[in-house]
Amino acid sequence: MQGKVEICGVNTSKLKVLRNEETMELLRRTKEGDKEAREKLINGNLRLVLSVIQKFTGRGENADDLFQVGCVGLIKAIDNFDITQPVRFSTYGVPMIVGEIRRYLRDNSAIRVSRSMRDTAYKVMQARERLMAQSQREPTVEQLAAELGIPREDVVFAMDAVVDPVSLFEPVYSDGTDTVCVMDQVRDNKNTDEHWLEHIALKDALDRLGERERHILALRFYEGKTQMEVSAEVGISQAQVSRLEKNALKTIKKNI
Repeated sequence: MQGKVEICGVNTSKLKVLRNEETMELLRRTKEGDKEAREKLINGNLRLVLSVIQKFTGRGENADDLFQVGCVGLIKAIDNFDITQPVRFSTYGVPMIVGEIRRYLRDNSAIRVSRSMRDTAYKVMQARERLMAQSQREPTVEQLAAELGIPREDVVFAMDAVVDPVSLFEPVYSDGTDTVCVMDQVRDNKNTDEHWLEHIALKDALDRLGERERHILALRFYEGKTQMEVSAEVGISQAQVSRLEKNALKTIKKNI
């Protein structure tokens, strides 16, 4: 899409950019019913829509479709913006455009989400738009939950269920030679090289123990039995269990 000049018949290289003062004046006139001002306001913010849809490239979606959906979000932002609030229009408009595009992607997603979950997510999005129109800022999860009268967890689950999937191979940065993908920034805190080496060292240390020592350690630390219970099962005194356990742990520490 980067080399494309026209989207939906609009020459993107010639899109006008309004100054903040011009935007606020057109918004004021639009609120008074001036249709010509509303048209200028829409045309003057198409570049804002264009900048937002670039965030959604690489998903296999048609750029023209995304642009049209983004324009719907722009129009909603214009109609709902409160000119009495000390907020730039772009600050309010971008989340509205993004929300409209995400709703479109959610409804056309190949990943199926339950109808009840989708309905909840749709209600959350509507509540978000209402609260944004009132306060001109992004509402918190708690505010959304209170607005809908549902638990906070339901809001979180519903929104997580409709989040667009991201490929592990989706590029997040490129300097022209090397490309950094999502996979490169995802860290596995469980299966690290350090844990792998420790596992090998521990297995080697356990192999150095006798059969009875390994059995005692398994009963103590895998099955969680007391030394008294181990002594009864193995058939030796608790003092012997304690001594064998200490020697086994000492051997393991020495060989790791």
